Amino acid sequence: MIVRKRPSGLKLFLSWRGSVLPRIAAALTLNVIVAIVVTVLHGRFGSIKIPLGTVPFALLGLPLAIFLGFRNTAAYDRFWEARKLWGEVILRSRNLARQCQSLIDGDAPVNAGADTVRRLDDLRVRMTLRAAAFAHALRHQLRGTDAAADTQPFLREAEWQGLTQVANRPHALLMHMGADLREALRARRIDPALAAGVDGTLSALSAAAASCERILSTPIPFSYTLLLHRTAYLYCYLLPFGLVDSVGFMTPVVVLIVAYTFFGLDALGDEIEEPFGTESNDLPLEALCRTLEIDLCQSVGAPAPAPLVPVDYFLR
Repeated sequence: MIVRKRPSGLKLFLSWRGSVLPRIAAALTLNVIVAIVVTVLHGRFGSIKIPLGTVPFALLGLPLAIFLGFRNTAAYDRFWEARKLWGEVILRSRNLARQCQSLIDGDAPVNAGADTVRRLDDLRVRMTLRAAAFAHALRHQLRGTDAAADTQPFLREAEWQGLTQVANRPHALLMHMGADLREALRARRIDPALAAGVDGTLSALSAAAASCERILSTPIPFSYTLLLHRTAYLYCYLLPFGLVDSVGFMTPVVVLIVAYTFFGLDALGDEIEEPFGTESNDLPLEALCRTLEIDLCQSVGAPAPAPLVPVDYFLR
């Protein structure tokens, strides 16, 4: 996702990266070519005149715009819910770091280790850094990519090797956290009443991951998307025949504006319907994971990476 300040003036008008225009450029160009041909021929093909006026398009245009708006609202609801769930992951992970370091007893401060490997011998540090691995694993699972490289720095070698053998890595990491919490209980390093709060944090992380999986595996019904897609394209490609008699040589311009709006709304709905992807308007999961990674590493005195810097996409 593009994370940047909103451009203004000419920059906003000419911005290309982050726009849906690249996705609809081919269909939009073809639509304008059709409009130019219809304008030059004045709606005639040989001796046949296509008898379309503005009335059918006026009757269909408003319902089509409303339906596209409803679909985009549903798509944005999915996008916003996904963002709230990742906010919950960050919140609960920070809470987990605080709970582990303030509620679980230890023999030394959490930042006493000389390196990450030695720090991971401390249960409190292990659970804190495992939360960073959980966020990376969840991101990769939602995108269908390999999480090995991003999770390895936060796990002991044996745990990381075992993680490569399981299908649901975020769930496996939570299971390891639960096992560490049980170990702390048995060693009487945490009061059972306080352990219930830590377990509640782990359950909240599990609920957020399951909700993200629900969004990923339950898209907007395809038949609904297909109906709107077909209707929008038929409307825009037939529009020149309805405008040429009343608008004349300006028909291609009017068609370009209307088609850009309808094609763009259709493409934008498709893009934000799946918020976990890598498109320009999808959620910035890399930045969210990096932010959490910095917070958790600093909380245990481990080396923290630099934050991701937003880039002005108008200059790229």
